[in-house]
Amino acid sequence: MTERPSENTGERPTLMVIIASTRPGRVGKPVADWLADEVVEHGGFDLEVIDLLELDLPMMNEPEHPVLGRYRHEHTKRWSEAVAAADAFVMVTPEYNHSFTAPLKNAIDYLNKEWKRKPVAIASYGGVSAGLRAATMLRAVLSALGMVATGTTVSIPMVKTMLDEEGVFQANQPLRTAATGMLDELLTLHRTLVTLRS
Repeated sequence: MTERPSENTGERPTLMVIIASTRPGRVGKPVADWLADEVVEHGGFDLEVIDLLELDLPMMNEPEHPVLGRYRHEHTKRWSEAVAAADAFVMVTPEYNHSFTAPLKNAIDYLNKEWKRKPVAIASYGGVSAGLRAATMLRAVLSALGMVATGTTVSIPMVKTMLDEEGVFQANQPLRTAATGMLDELLTLHRTLVTLRS
């Protein structure tokens, strides 16, 4: 499930970046690649990138409520272990019809306690709206799970205009500044929430 290798030192918290789009021609992968580079440069986290296209979870097929943690399927057990091991999250999502993606909702709904009292940030992208309506919908779902969302976000308008000829995302300075602020806030929230989880 790890998109790129990560040096897990055990001394830094683990940040999981989740790529929510699975459609052909998606922009989420280049955006997540840029964010992953920002995480490495920031230096506060060990990095794990989860691509929901590669994770390939079937539509929820567990017979029992996830709050019980009695998972039957190996794909669920693997996903549970990965999320439980992460200390913080960035969810990279486009906006589909004023909301976030079905694969992301499915991946979230598979689990319950694994998400609780963990910090999360949202990096949204789209056209003029920069995916902000998707971020608003997602924030409500994450709050219901007991997650704590950052106030600082990365919101990318007209995202396709920021891809170069090779499809690499080229962030401007305001986006880089926002990413740094978001990661700083995630780290601060982690330091508070980890004591509550323990």
